[in-house]
Amino acid sequence: MPAARESLLDAAYTALAHRPWSTVRMVDVAAVAGVSRQTLYNEFGSKEGLARALVRREADGYLAGVERALAAHADARERLVAAAEWTTSAARGNVLVRAMLTGCWSERLPSPTLSAVPSSSAVPAQRRADGPLPSPADFVALVRDRAVAALSGPGAMRDVGELAGACELVVRLSLSCVAAPPGEGGVTELVRGALPRQLR
Repeated sequence: MPAARESLLDAAYTALAHRPWSTVRMVDVAAVAGVSRQTLYNEFGSKEGLARALVRREADGYLAGVERALAAHADARERLVAAAEWTTSAARGNVLVRAMLTGCWSERLPSPTLSAVPSSSAVPAQRRADGPLPSPADFVALVRDRAVAALSGPGAMRDVGELAGACELVVRLSLSCVAAPPGEGGVTELVRGALPRQLR
């Protein structure tokens, strides 16, 4: 991603932390990023395009974190625990990730349509952002499938359906912890207690 685009997305995210999206002005985002307003419009096309790109970046960052969590341990159970912990911490620390995972978009946030929008952008990253954005159900499937792929192989559960069920259970447990934070032991103990013993 070009540096100017990343700087503009950083500036938009920072602005969103301080005021509702409806009051964020394109000229202010450009000024904070140190580029002209025309550069901002060339990159994103509109404020809606900027919002879609910001949501896409945060979605990609969340999914990259899932991949890192799944690769952080050799033990399958601990891989799933790490993915669940990442999900709850990412949602706590990032209002856009929380909104994407739960589908609860407040009036303070941009709320881009999940379906694709017509794109005439010459910028490949913007054409991707203008494509369909993941819904909460899409995130469940994406994380489940990444977990299944990470845990498949020699020594894993033989039944792929059972493995997929265990992975989906972990995703849904972690999302429930986003909506209703657990007490003592947190998501870690919930996930460890819910996973089948034969998961290695």
